[in-house]
Amino acid sequence: MTLDEIAETLRTADPDRFAASLAAPEAARPALWTLYALNLELARAPLQSNEPMIAEMRVQWWVDQLHKLSLGHNGAHEILPLLAEAWGPAAGEFAALAEARRRDCDRIPFATNDEVVDYIRETAGPLMQAAARHLGAPSAAQAVIADQALALGLAHWLAALPALEELGLGLSVRDPARISDLARRGLEALDRARKGRKSVPKTAAPALFLVPKCVRF
Repeated sequence: MTLDEIAETLRTADPDRFAASLAAPEAARPALWTLYALNLELARAPLQSNEPMIAEMRVQWWVDQLHKLSLGHNGAHEILPLLAEAWGPAAGEFAALAEARRRDCDRIPFATNDEVVDYIRETAGPLMQAAARHLGAPSAAQAVIADQALALGLAHWLAALPALEELGLGLSVRDPARISDLARRGLEALDRARKGRKSVPKTAAPALFLVPKCVRF
């Protein structure tokens, strides 16, 4: 797989992240694109089998492959050599993103809204943090980035809720009050992020899906 092919996949499968990435410097895009392509693969891995044990094996395979990157190996999937080229041994740290997908293997609905929030923090959060750091975000901006990731992650999760319910990954009870509560938590996180965005340099804005108005696609 080439970087152009990864970009085309993202254009179709993850258009929001892809569009935002085009506002980043061209030299930074390979790292963003390979990271986002990895995220797609990790999200799909536990859903490619209805058997929890097989799904777990698929997730574990990714965990193992990503750990190998930290040792200088390229890995056995077509995107991994490009990921290793863009991120170096630090790509091994993305094993945590794979670990966060283990929950999906059992197809267990979320019993509480706190569980949903924790899941978003463990999946969308580290993804955005890594992209923002690559674009120059300082450690002082971590809280703002975490809130931005939570807000956007909850918005995407709620938008996908009908499909998630079909997979057994929605809410244990489809209660309008629970949906409203999650939407409220997302809006509160977005408000906190807006108040602290001065701590995020403009160079890191594309990682937060903040595309300058002057950019047109």
